[in-house]
Amino acid sequence: MPDGLEDAADIGPDGLQRLWTPHRMAYIRGEGKPAGGEAECPFCAIPRMSDEDGLIVSRGSTVYAVLNLYPYNSGHLMVVPYRHVPDYTDLTADETAELADYTKRSMTALRDASQAQGFNLGMNLGRVAGAGIAAHLHQHVVPRWGGDVNFMPVVARTKVLPQLLSDTRQILAEAWRQLP
Repeated sequence: MPDGLEDAADIGPDGLQRLWTPHRMAYIRGEGKPAGGEAECPFCAIPRMSDEDGLIVSRGSTVYAVLNLYPYNSGHLMVVPYRHVPDYTDLTADETAELADYTKRSMTALRDASQAQGFNLGMNLGRVAGAGIAAHLHQHVVPRWGGDVNFMPVVARTKVLPQLLSDTRQILAEAWRQLP
């Protein structure tokens, strides 16, 4: 047997190793997603938490930047208005301006902290557009690197993230504090 495969029971009867991500089951089951009421909204609850517990990277006057609990890539941030609004057209001029500024600042902090080479930015407005939490608008800022899509997500529908969310939050919060 090849080195490391002495005990097939450790890797399964079919000889495949598996990456287990049990925390994803909460997302798959829809746990924590609001049924419509503001009191249930996680984006309304997060600002009442400590930065560490809420995974908040930075707080502004009308929006905050927070790590996505179910990231597509390491450093996947969301810029979220404090106010519970479902649509971009519902934002005030001040909220729109700060959301844009925080998106730019997110990109700068991610470039500084992780040498991100590109970004996917976007909002899914409404359930039919793919919004997981449609009742509370949020802008995704997803850092990208050359080769970050490999066989794992393509073939195995699995994303390997090299860093704990708490460590990512700490690194990005420090990079954010260094911004002009």
